[in-house]
Amino acid sequence: MFQPAFHPRPAEPLQLPHVWRGRELAQARERTVPTGHAALDAHLPGGGWPLGSLVEVLQDQPQRHVWQLMLPALAAVARSAGQPVVLVSPPFEPFLPSLRAQGLPGEQVLWIGADKPPARLWAAEQALRCADVSAVLAWLPVARSEELRRLHLCAQQHERLLVVFRPQQVAGQSSPARLRLLVQGREQMEVTLLKRRGPPLLQPVVLRGTPPRLAALLGARKQRRHPAPVPAPLPEASHALDRIASLHSG
Repeated sequence: MFQPAFHPRPAEPLQLPHVWRGRELAQARERTVPTGHAALDAHLPGGGWPLGSLVEVLQDQPQRHVWQLMLPALAAVARSAGQPVVLVSPPFEPFLPSLRAQGLPGEQVLWIGADKPPARLWAAEQALRCADVSAVLAWLPVARSEELRRLHLCAQQHERLLVVFRPQQVAGQSSPARLRLLVQGREQMEVTLLKRRGPPLLQPVVLRGTPPRLAALLGARKQRRHPAPVPAPLPEASHALDRIASLHSG
């Protein structure tokens, strides 16, 4: 007797809210704040900087593109919370009028200077534990993985925005950061996602390297230095035609 073939229907994937597949971008349930760069938000779990976890930014040169990358989110966090942003040992003194022009008031910026690595780590941890702080940006060129994990736990406990800047040379070292970026470029800002919850992103995200107002100012200054060439006057009548005209007139 003929038995019809049995073709089992493929099992539908389990819909578990806390499980993500490697081929999909993780939709994090943690709180995030938009970076202010739509092209970057599109590739970040949750659509922005995570709050309550370590974000690690690697650079070949400290301070380059830092404010262009971070200012939109810092201004939004400081404005919503009404609490200051703490900078731990930035390589250069921030220019407060420029920060204010881009939405971050100078009175909401606290700058802590510390030279030795233990002092920097202590200052960053104490800032994260402070209830009156909305975000912490710390430059930590020398830090062990367990020290970074301790900062990560402090940020997680109070849901702070924590961004640690480190040299590009440490890219091969392990890190507890959930989000790890490499920032390069000069005229443009090239952001490579070294680590995120989801599949790797092979191509860097290219962002504007300078604020729009500054870019317009630099463009105008460049035009003043190199003005457009003045068009050459139309050539006069040739000497041969002049001689012919003089013969006819004589």
